[in-house]
Amino acid sequence: MSAATPRRSLRTRLLGAALVLVLAALVVAGLAIGVILYRFVRGQLDGRLDAQIVALRAGLEAGILPENLDVPPFDRPGPGWAWEVRRGPETTRSASLRGGDIRLSDPGPEDDPGRPHPAWSTGPRGQPLYARILTLPGTQPATIVVAAPEGELYGPLREALTSLALALGILGLCLLAGLAFQVRLGLAPLQRLRTDLAAVRAGTRERVPAEQPAEIAPVVAELNALLDQNARNLERARGHVANLAHALKTPLATLSMALAAPARDPDGALRREVEDMDRRVRHHLRRARAAALAGSARTRTPLAPQFTDLRDALVRLYAEKGVVIALAVPDDLTVSCEGQDLAEMLGNLADNACRWCRGRVQVSAAAADGAVRVRVEDDGPGLDAEAAAAVMARGRRLDEGVPGHGFGLPITLELAELYGGGLTLGRADLGGLRAELVLPA
Repeated sequence: MSAATPRRSLRTRLLGAALVLVLAALVVAGLAIGVILYRFVRGQLDGRLDAQIVALRAGLEAGILPENLDVPPFDRPGPGWAWEVRRGPETTRSASLRGGDIRLSDPGPEDDPGRPHPAWSTGPRGQPLYARILTLPGTQPATIVVAAPEGELYGPLREALTSLALALGILGLCLLAGLAFQVRLGLAPLQRLRTDLAAVRAGTRERVPAEQPAEIAPVVAELNALLDQNARNLERARGHVANLAHALKTPLATLSMALAAPARDPDGALRREVEDMDRRVRHHLRRARAAALAGSARTRTPLAPQFTDLRDALVRLYAEKGVVIALAVPDDLTVSCEGQDLAEMLGNLADNACRWCRGRVQVSAAAADGAVRVRVEDDGPGLDAEAAAAVMARGRRLDEGVPGHGFGLPITLELAELYGGGLTLGRADLGGLRAELVLPA
């Protein structure tokens, strides 16, 4: 079994790409600035050494002894500043050499014979020196070598590069922080889209808002089109299920009641066939309804308006009985249930309570543990445990003198179970039956 492919994060990919680009830019910038600093520091040092070469050359051409041109720092022994003038077998040195020689280890190329060129050398004590050399042609050729400690070139450069590295490091951190904020800001619409989709799935919103950034707007348009298509398919499927249910339940109930007489079905074979037909029809209706409810979202339906309309209708229907229906349902309480299904379940429970009550029905609802519990109680005769189990069977009636087919409570139970809820019967505080319907919040 292959290992699961790790999820790829857009945030990680964007930040990783930004990190690579920032580091590459900082490295290139550091190298470029380093080269510029090196050329600047070397140019300053070359200018200082070339100035001493010019002075020595002018002295030679004017017949002034080079010893008289020993100026600071070439007159102090030890620091590495030194010069030599070589004419034939004679060599004149600065006082800083103390009789030693400047040994040229890498004289370097001579691009222009009339101008000084760089060279690497060592002093009398083996210290590394950076030198400039000028060769003077003539009847008595002369070579002027002026040197400085190598630290005069690399010391300032090292200090400048250290400060540069610190500055580039701080700049890099600031750039990465800015890029992280930019990535977060750029991905914020995706987080809002996720929240909107969660709201659609939870039933608090029907569609995703169309006001989106230009890059996300086409995706949102397709999502809304898909939601609309699913809603239309759901409505068509519900219509087919409702039509089939109404077309079959009444004939089956009538046939079942007609076969209840022993003379019409002595051995009960026909009744068993009818019950088998009823069981098969309910099975396929349940599957069709469950498939229809498995859409992208469930509608959240408020309870209070449903009960208010239902109370007005039942009070008129049972006006001769003088039924009083008390409601204790919060106005903001909703359930994740289709309005038609909720109306059918509440209608069955309330109508059953009004049919059997002596004159008072009480309805209450409350949310707890992610579910909504709806209680419908009456002051009628009520049911014991055995009778309560019997009336939950489809088509079973305990009193043939009361109108009805005995399908109300079983249908309510089936609908509630399709939504992940349930229906229980018990003894009410008013003395009659208490029907408790549980539906998802």
